[in-house]
Amino acid sequence: MNAWLMDFINHFGYLAIAGLIALENIFPPLPSEVILTMSGFLTTSTRLTIVGTIIASTLGSLIGAVALYWIGRQLTVDRLSRLLEGRLFKILGFHAEDAQRSVNWFQQHGTPGILYGRCIPVIRSLISIPAGIAQTAFGKFCVLTTIGSAIWNTILITLGALLGDSWQQIVLIFDEYTTVAIVIMGLAICYLAWRWYQQRIKK
Repeated sequence: MNAWLMDFINHFGYLAIAGLIALENIFPPLPSEVILTMSGFLTTSTRLTIVGTIIASTLGSLIGAVALYWIGRQLTVDRLSRLLEGRLFKILGFHAEDAQRSVNWFQQHGTPGILYGRCIPVIRSLISIPAGIAQTAFGKFCVLTTIGSAIWNTILITLGALLGDSWQQIVLIFDEYTTVAIVIMGLAICYLAWRWYQQRIKK
């Protein structure tokens, strides 16, 4: 797949980078680490520049994030509540009122998460949906998304350019980082579930 991506970026340049990163934001299985570090490496051997690559990738990030944001905007609290009333969600312990609680929590604590969430694998793609559900101001969402995406993209593109032919080492490191992040998230969810269970028993 790496060879195909390299040929695609070589042929279409900045347009390919923007398009690939936009798709990566909508479909997280696409590897942003590969796309960005490879693009950084290509700035050392093609007409691509680091600044141009950062701008193109950040634009792609914003396009993909906005698409998910508007999907979230269609999931009103009432619609989400109806989903949570389904049998599967009830088995999992969810309640209709949890929809409003989650939106309220995001409004109080989650907006800054749009910024730093863009620098966390997996989370960076999903953070746009609750932002849309919570009706976060579109302008504010775009600004925070752009800043967070620019930081993430700049780091990976610059590393790819500095390491040159060894750019794939960055991908391996981030793969390990992603695995650790998922494990930590899993443990955190288990801990919160245990706390919720304990509180429910007390009630």
